[in-house]
Amino acid sequence: MYKKLIKLFLRLAVATGFLSAVTDRLGFWPKEMSVWGNWEAFLSYTGLISPWAPEAIIPLLGWVATAAETVFALCLLAGYKTERVAKWSGILLLIFALSMSFSRGIKTAFDASVFTAAAAAFALSLIKEKFWEIDSVTGKP
Repeated sequence: MYKKLIKLFLRLAVATGFLSAVTDRLGFWPKEMSVWGNWEAFLSYTGLISPWAPEAIIPLLGWVATAAETVFALCLLAGYKTERVAKWSGILLLIFALSMSFSRGIKTAFDASVFTAAAAAFALSLIKEKFWEIDSVTGKP
């Protein structure tokens, strides 16, 4: 039973982390609680951690990251294809962590706990037991 509760906790933690970041960049958090606070500030940060990218594609990178985080969060909340989505979430978070480390310094990624979040997502991908997941309701693996 503990493994199932841990899996649920990991699903909720990774999903809410993604949704908090998405709502921050869309301006839904109060200014004093925000990291970016708006889309323009988020795109500016995206450019900082993607120095290899031409300026013209920074908005595309921002939208792709935002779409992926939103889809992954919703799938994790619903328990849809949890192991697969968790693995992709871990990859996305590891890309963020490495981008932050190489462009801003590794302490930035440590302070934002991005490596920890990536590890949590990868750990989640390894837990096969179903608990409050769409696949457990339909009985399909």
